[in-house]
Amino acid sequence: MKNQMEEPRKRFLALDTSTAVLGVAITENGKLLHETNASGERNHSVHLLPIIEQALQATGTTSAMIGGVSVGLGPGSYTGTRIAVTAAKTLAWAWKVPVAGISSLQALAWGGLAAALGQPEGAEGNPMSGTGPDWIIPLLDARRGQAYTALFVADGDRAPRRLEPDAIRLMADWVQHLADRLKAAAEGMKPRVIWFVGETQLHGSEETTFLLRELGRVQAVPYELEGRWAGYLGEERLQAGSDDLHSLIPNYTQLSEAEANLRRSSEGSLNQ
Repeated sequence: MKNQMEEPRKRFLALDTSTAVLGVAITENGKLLHETNASGERNHSVHLLPIIEQALQATGTTSAMIGGVSVGLGPGSYTGTRIAVTAAKTLAWAWKVPVAGISSLQALAWGGLAAALGQPEGAEGNPMSGTGPDWIIPLLDARRGQAYTALFVADGDRAPRRLEPDAIRLMADWVQHLADRLKAAAEGMKPRVIWFVGETQLHGSEETTFLLRELGRVQAVPYELEGRWAGYLGEERLQAGSDDLHSLIPNYTQLSEAEANLRRSSEGSLNQ
């Protein structure tokens, strides 16, 4: 009879601290076993490890049952994203399991659309079935008229597929680009609905997205990231492969303000 240490490692731990919500999830075979979503970006470093411990205890999960750790790489908060990535790498090293990074914006897109459709059951329920093709545009405010954003399409697949990379973009330019792409799309490839999800108060308003509203149906859905979606993406990612533990880093998409100031200072010194 096999003992517990010989049983297959079927459970996966997912972490994301790239936004104001600290998300932790444990999944197994595409099903959510436990999820915690705690608000308070400034306290992520204090609360992450206790919340992980609570999740493990709540599900009766030991390190011997964990098959991998996934983590949201951002883009988003510089400090916040580093917290989860550091914790994920440390746990993966200690437990001797693979680690994989996933896009926090893809998780935001998947969760935002599922919330908009009123189908929160996630991967098991396949909330994309019967919809689309729909465009999903996740938004996280990056200040100065900018947003961390990307473009995904949902057309019945388990998770939204990527059409444009994660990046920080000026919203005025981004909406124009999306409008041009929409005009150029073949008739069968035009989206049924264009969903802006996430921090839509500033960037998903009618004033911001008027170009797209003239071309198609646009919906803005305020939404905060939930750990389950990072979990579903992470489980799929880990079953397909993993990242190198030592080279895995957050996706910042741009220099931090301090780094940018340092670079400008250095360049100024060289030019003198």
